[in-house]
Amino acid sequence: MSANSAVLQALIFDVDGTLADTERDGHRPAFNAAFREAGLDWHWDEALYGELLAVTGGKERIAHFVARHRPEFAQRPDYTEQVAALHKAKTRHYTQLAASGAIPLRPGVARLLREARVAGLRLAVATTTTPENVSALLVPALGPEAMARFEVIGAGDVVPAKKPAPDIYLWVLERLGLPATACLAFEDSENGLRASLGAGLATVVTPCDYTRGQDFSGATAVLDSLEGLAIPDLRAWLSAAAAPV
Repeated sequence: MSANSAVLQALIFDVDGTLADTERDGHRPAFNAAFREAGLDWHWDEALYGELLAVTGGKERIAHFVARHRPEFAQRPDYTEQVAALHKAKTRHYTQLAASGAIPLRPGVARLLREARVAGLRLAVATTTTPENVSALLVPALGPEAMARFEVIGAGDVVPAKKPAPDIYLWVLERLGLPATACLAFEDSENGLRASLGAGLATVVTPCDYTRGQDFSGATAVLDSLEGLAIPDLRAWLSAAAAPV
């Protein structure tokens, strides 16, 4: 490891649950709206949705639900197309919710993003949600220039293997041109943490309502929120994480 490799240069953010409590306020209601629109009698209540969150990726989550609870639906000759159509409708409902301002950023997020830019840190996103969902969430919350704040946005199907595979983080690191030791990741879930750790990233975890109580072993820090978190804290944590044991 070079002398400068542990100097903090970039922050990489997960989106759902990390930047905003999107699962509770956006994705679950949007899935249910898509099901109603398609004439299906499916309803994901909070308990069921909490279980389904073990599967990352919207289309993958629908397929998992079908396999467990509606196996007859998988016998349809147009099953793959139907799953894709449901997910597309769900994305439309989600973006409408987000555009209405119904999904606020979590406490401390907007401030941390501003302070990171002032400090000269590069910003990136590593998420399994679609690019449309990222834009729909961030633009109403941060303004029309929101997406331009992030140098790299790894989202949706840019890699085939979803979290907990590390692929999305490796994809982002490659495009940033930085080693993992120069970056700090932000996650909210065990699957996300496994992905970031698999890419060699020190990681700050801020659990949301659906992920509290999960296993965050290996995290650099576990916080209730990003409120009060300062850039010097992040630099110190990265240096500590890189220090020989």
